[in-house]
Amino acid sequence: MTDFTVAIPTYNGAQRLPEVLNQLRSQSGTEHLSWEVIVVDNNSNDNTAQVVQNYQATWSQGHQLRYCLETQQGAAFARQRAVEEAQGQYIGFLDDDNVPASDWVAAAYTFGVTHPQVGAYGSQIQGEFEVEPPEDFQRIAYILALTNRGPEAHPYEPRKKILPPGAGLVVRKQAWCETVPSQLTLNHTGKEAGLASEDLEVLLHIQQAGWEIWYNPEMCVSHKIPAWRLKREYLMRSFRCVGLSRHHLRMMPLSAWQRPLAMPLYAANDLRKLILCLIKYRGAIKTDLVAACEVELFSGSLLSPLFLWRIKHFSRPKPQKTCSAKVQPQLNASQ
Repeated sequence: MTDFTVAIPTYNGAQRLPEVLNQLRSQSGTEHLSWEVIVVDNNSNDNTAQVVQNYQATWSQGHQLRYCLETQQGAAFARQRAVEEAQGQYIGFLDDDNVPASDWVAAAYTFGVTHPQVGAYGSQIQGEFEVEPPEDFQRIAYILALTNRGPEAHPYEPRKKILPPGAGLVVRKQAWCETVPSQLTLNHTGKEAGLASEDLEVLLHIQQAGWEIWYNPEMCVSHKIPAWRLKREYLMRSFRCVGLSRHHLRMMPLSAWQRPLAMPLYAANDLRKLILCLIKYRGAIKTDLVAACEVELFSGSLLSPLFLWRIKHFSRPKPQKTCSAKVQPQLNASQ
C-alpha cells in the first residue's frame, strides 16, 4: 500500500516544474515511507510532458514519478483526476510554483497518521516575490494562497468561516472519495466560467461530512510570486472571480428553508461593506490597489447570486476576463 501521493496539477508548467521536482527528489525523512509523485498535465501546450519524461529517466528508485494528461481544462478537473490516479492514503497538492521544504512529505504524512479525525490540512505558505508587493498587501495576500496562522497546529473552526487554500493542502483520500462529488459547481467549465474557489468547495464538502480541517505549520511551502501576479489587472480580476463565487459557498452549509432567509441578509451586508469601502477610500480607489481589490470583491459578492443563476439557467455567460485556475483564497467566501 502506498502511504502518500504528491499531486502536482500544472498547465504549461515546463519552466516551473523543475524546481519543484528537484525538491521532491531530495526529500528527507521519507526512508520508511512508500510514496509517489503524480504530475497532472491539464492540457498544456508547452513541453511539460517532455520535462516530466526527462525526470523519469533519472528519478530515484525510492519513489515513483508518474505522469497523466487531463484534457478537461480547469483546476477542479485536474485535482479530481489526481485523486482518481493517486495510490496514497494521503494526497498532498502542490502547484507547479510551490516549492516544499525538504521535510514536507514526512511532516505531512506524520500529521495525517497522528490526527485520524482530520480530513484535510493546510501548510504554512510563505511568498517569494519577484518584485516588492504593494503597500498594505498583507490585507489581500490570501488571494495568492499565502498562509501563516502561527507556530501551533490548530483546527479551522466552521463558525469562523475560514479554510486553507488548495496550494499545499493535504487531503485524506478516504475523506475526498466519500464526500466530494466528481464534478463541482465552481469552475466546472474551466477558467472561462468566471469563477474561482473550487478548492473551498471541496473543503466544505469534507467539513460538512464531519471531518476536521486543520492548519499544520510543520508543513512549509515557498510560493513563487512572479511580477505579473501583482499587477492591478490580475489581482482585481482574481478578487472579482472570488466574489462571484461566494453565493454558492455561502449556501452550501444552509438548509433549503434557510437559504431564502439568508440571501437578503448577505446582500445587505455586501452592500454595506461596498458603500463603506467607497466612502472610506473615495478617489483613492484608482491609485490604491488594495482598496480597488476590496471593492471588486464586495461588488462581485453582491452580484454573485445573479451571476450563478445565469450560469445555471442560461448555460455559461459570454467569455470575459476571468481568474486563473491558480486563484486559491484562504478566506471562505461566506465571509
